[in-house]
Amino acid sequence: MKKQAEELITSARPRRSIEQNNRNYLKENKPHVYKKILQSKDKINRGESIPIIQFQYNYLCNFTCEHCSIEPFQTTKKQRTEREGWNVDKVRDLSRQADEMGLFRFVITGGEPLIFRDIDQLIKAIDPQKHYINIDTNGWFLDYERAKHLKNLGVDRIQLSIDSLDAESHDAFRQKKNSHERCLRAIDAVHDAGLQLFVQTVVTKSRVRSQELIDFIEYMNERNAAVFITFAKQVGEWQGKEEILVDKDDMRYIDKLEKKYNLFTHISPSYDFNMRCIATKGIISVTQFGDVLPCPYIHTSIGNVFKEPLKDVIQRGLDIKWFGEWKETCLIAEDKEFISEFVDKKIDGKELPVPCEEVFTYKDKTREELRYHKNPRLHKEEDLFVNPTYV
Repeated sequence: MKKQAEELITSARPRRSIEQNNRNYLKENKPHVYKKILQSKDKINRGESIPIIQFQYNYLCNFTCEHCSIEPFQTTKKQRTEREGWNVDKVRDLSRQADEMGLFRFVITGGEPLIFRDIDQLIKAIDPQKHYINIDTNGWFLDYERAKHLKNLGVDRIQLSIDSLDAESHDAFRQKKNSHERCLRAIDAVHDAGLQLFVQTVVTKSRVRSQELIDFIEYMNERNAAVFITFAKQVGEWQGKEEILVDKDDMRYIDKLEKKYNLFTHISPSYDFNMRCIATKGIISVTQFGDVLPCPYIHTSIGNVFKEPLKDVIQRGLDIKWFGEWKETCLIAEDKEFISEFVDKKIDGKELPVPCEEVFTYKDKTREELRYHKNPRLHKEEDLFVNPTYV
């Protein structure tokens, strides 16, 4: 046990160094963001939410990926014009509300952000001095010039999707020839521009314990890229495909790999807390039409920011026990009971997103004594290690 502990401490040292460098960068270049990060512990201890705002600004995309989860949200041009969407003033207001709540992270996604004609105006409206900004991209348009331009605009990090070391496999999965080649170019472009980087990769049941995954992680770490594992979910194009789902043992296996590699998942410890499921507590998705989802893959709306304040919408989410109480697992990737009861029966086959009052009942109300910040597992030290990828 002593030897194992020493190995974990040794492996954590590079993580601590990376995290400290990230914090120093923010302290010098984005002091307001740095201040909000320091205040996040107190917010968590009060049971508040500190969500990443995954901003699905526009669903336009140049790929047709095999696993696409937003395909059901994509609409015809006529439908888009009939529904209220975003403009610069609305984005500024969302940024203002988030800032006043002490939130500090935006992930610009879609769709594919680098095909948005107004991407520069969008970044400026969010305001890089108020928020840590990520761009979630398939890498197709991310060359050296574009990477430097994004850095100059105030973008902090690139989230680059790569799903195999094998070019043919990646291109088939993304259904775009030469996309793997462009992703590898994008890695070099990101580093050259001085942007932070992590590579996100989809992991299914058949891939989770493969040697290919280990080789992938080691290769990306050698190229100075952290790896973010997103567990497969049976939503979107994978609706009903239960065979892709991992189980709890698979997740524990990945937990162990995190202590060896620069690797993380959405249920990894961060900010010295073991939050596990971060739905509403640590992430929300804001759609092209203003609906707020408790997570990118749970397609129920807890409110709409075009109609009510962001603060009220988030509190509604926290008052649903599945999001307001501490949950050990990823509900949408592994909890088959949750998937069966709520996704299969109440969400699938309906127009998305389904209003939360059509999905949950009074029986799903958060119990005050079980709110997530009151669970001792949130502070369980042996579960914690430094995770620099969350800033």
